[in-house]
Amino acid sequence: MAKNPVVDVVNLDTDSDDDDGGGGRGMVRSLASLMQNQQVSIADSAMVAPRETLECRSFWKAGDNFAIPTVVTSAAPGMLEHARVHPKFLHSNATSHKWAFGAIAELLDNAVDETQNGATFVKIDKIDIVKDNSPALVFQDDGGGMDPQGIRKCMSLGYSSKKSNTTIGQYGNGFKTSTMRLGADAIVFSRATRGGKSTQSIGLLSYTFLRKTGQDDVIVPMIDFDISNDRPQPIMYGSPGDWSTNLNILLKWSPFSTIEELLQQFEVIGAHGTKVIIYNLWLNDEGIYELSFDDDDEDIRLRDENAHDGKRLNARTLELRSHISYRVRHSLRAYISMLYLKKFKNFKIILRGIPVEQFNIADEFRHPQTIMYKPQAATMEYVATEIKVGFIKEAPKIAVSGFNVYHKNRLIRPFWKVTMEGSIRGNGVVGVLEANFIEPAHDKQDFERSSLFLRLEARLKKIIVDYWQSHCHFYGYQTSEIPADISKRMPIPDQPPTVNTFNPSPLPSDKIKQGGLIIREINHSKGTSTHTVAVAAPHLRNSTGVRNYPGQLNPQSAATDTGNNLVGKSAGEISEENIQLFMRCEEYIKKEKEIEETVKSLEKELEEAKSKCTQLALLVDAKK
Repeated sequence: MAKNPVVDVVNLDTDSDDDDGGGGRGMVRSLASLMQNQQVSIADSAMVAPRETLECRSFWKAGDNFAIPTVVTSAAPGMLEHARVHPKFLHSNATSHKWAFGAIAELLDNAVDETQNGATFVKIDKIDIVKDNSPALVFQDDGGGMDPQGIRKCMSLGYSSKKSNTTIGQYGNGFKTSTMRLGADAIVFSRATRGGKSTQSIGLLSYTFLRKTGQDDVIVPMIDFDISNDRPQPIMYGSPGDWSTNLNILLKWSPFSTIEELLQQFEVIGAHGTKVIIYNLWLNDEGIYELSFDDDDEDIRLRDENAHDGKRLNARTLELRSHISYRVRHSLRAYISMLYLKKFKNFKIILRGIPVEQFNIADEFRHPQTIMYKPQAATMEYVATEIKVGFIKEAPKIAVSGFNVYHKNRLIRPFWKVTMEGSIRGNGVVGVLEANFIEPAHDKQDFERSSLFLRLEARLKKIIVDYWQSHCHFYGYQTSEIPADISKRMPIPDQPPTVNTFNPSPLPSDKIKQGGLIIREINHSKGTSTHTVAVAAPHLRNSTGVRNYPGQLNPQSAATDTGNNLVGKSAGEISEENIQLFMRCEEYIKKEKEIEETVKSLEKELEEAKSKCTQLALLVDAKK
């Protein structure tokens, strides 16, 4: 039996390309005949015990209490020793995916990379496992498929043959981490043609099998077949006994109890492609499946921890939760719609039988602007990156802000909020860019914190503030430089605060309170025009109606709650004065934080100096 240096594998496979769909049944007859000739009992392989499952079905607890043997099994005679990978590593490796949708995206990336090999679709769906009537997640594409060598590389840890600048995968770890993050077990069916030889392979990556049988190394049973001729031939890398052992493991620990059921899976694949079934899906701490298949027949959803069961939500909250920036967190269809920046020409992602429509929020920008950004690095010259920025069509009603940042066409950070929390600057402004000059983290949900990343973050902050300063007057906001454009602006109702909807917090109630700021409409007593006025929140006002800040003069005029007492000033003057005060307030708060940090740093230095002084005094006394 041949062994992979990292993952022990055992091999077998069969299939046929008959167009009438009967290839699988013909193969079973050929395989049964071959097994009889080699004195291997197919009955013994099929008559197996029901599939066992893990006691703990919560992903975050599945690695607990995994017994690690004190004595490691030695290599078989004639076999070279190799670095062992304990099965618990499969689980700990998968914890890099904090978010289940991130794991699904990894599997979609593999299918999208197959467009270079002619793939035209990837399907994501849910099926029911007959053995225990449990749900399973299925991914199927019509790409080039994997030959026996390819499926072994896929199942091995840390191997990647993807070196192209156009492919998304690069670390060779995504398949293992993503499948093990979604469920305890995964079985892979793949057909391919390489060098005129057609093959089909089956591989099983089963955390349940490894744990239940007490393995101290990752063992991946596989079977392969040569289907180039009318009569499929098993490809054996060891003895017929090894082949039979692999088949027994597949039948016992996979969702399929017979060879016929295994081979039927190839009937939907066609001449080439790959099908992955992930089963024994993980539960949450409440004992409910992490992925919900019943809330929407056309979607796969994650439980919304902010859902108010039995409570009636107000219109503002419902409107915010209907926006893509919120739905992307809980709806797989919404997330996939934004997952790839460029729209596919001859490729579709089909979720539960219905194609996903790709969506780029930049297509809906109001007052769009394009800014070129050229990354600066001492060792490499980067091409300028195009950054698109604009107000979302729902502005100013929905105060979403942030950047959708892609890497090699793949969304890494959705609605990345770069402005200060609580600030109204940036409300409604969203940007889109493809940052190929910075490297994503292993889970592809964030970027490595390199100097290039930090410089990009600083630049994006400036872009969003500058854009908002020069365009916010269209929506009724006013700055010291530009008055509100009353002729063009949209009425601003009481709106929710800027919310990082990708990691949403509980929503506030009726009034908007952002750093003590309430946006309010004040009508002239004479005339019909309206001004937007920034007024301090009630609990932050002094007797004059305006908040006091340390080191800041107390303004003697401000709008009252009703807006009728203007204290000798027009509403426009009060509006401008209040906004200037609150902008100064933000600056003072920032300076206050900086001073606090400086004080802490000086106190620490003082303590260190005192300690050194004490040590020197003791040293002098000792010498005396």
